[in-house]
Amino acid sequence: MVTATAARERAWDAAAAVTDPELPMLTLADLGILRRVEIEDDGTAAVWITPTYSGCPALAEMRADVDRAVRAAGFDRVRVRTELSPPWTTDWITPRGRRKLAEHGVSPPGPAPRREPGPVPLTLLPTRTVPRCPRCGAQDTEELSRFGATSCKSLHRCRSCLEPFEHVKEI
Repeated sequence: MVTATAARERAWDAAAAVTDPELPMLTLADLGILRRVEIEDDGTAAVWITPTYSGCPALAEMRADVDRAVRAAGFDRVRVRTELSPPWTTDWITPRGRRKLAEHGVSPPGPAPRREPGPVPLTLLPTRTVPRCPRCGAQDTEELSRFGATSCKSLHRCRSCLEPFEHVKEI
């Protein structure tokens, strides 16, 4: 007989291995999107994920991928739930995830801005970071576009090696 703990670990491992549709070098666990997994009394594997932002267009695909992976791990009933509070932050990206981003030529985010609990203050000016080049490590980089292939990334160029790269924005 499988214990509840073993079943939960099996479901966690399956969900944790799902890759992000926009950053396929990272798993949902690497990104800190996977929040928790529980096995309900009826045997349903319940999985909670937090999107990188509330309007994330990849959320439906993430939910479907988690459902498929957990079912493939032997669960007949799976419920994927979205948890919006607390909101996701780039600080939840694991050290392994940050390493994988850099290894794939994407500059990982620095620390997210610190905010007090409550409403998010409106800022009229964009925050600007100067990311290091993930290829040569130089700090002398320039922003080419505030928006990259996805809204959570910006496009930069290294002035030292002249290579373009994407940077995951601090959220």
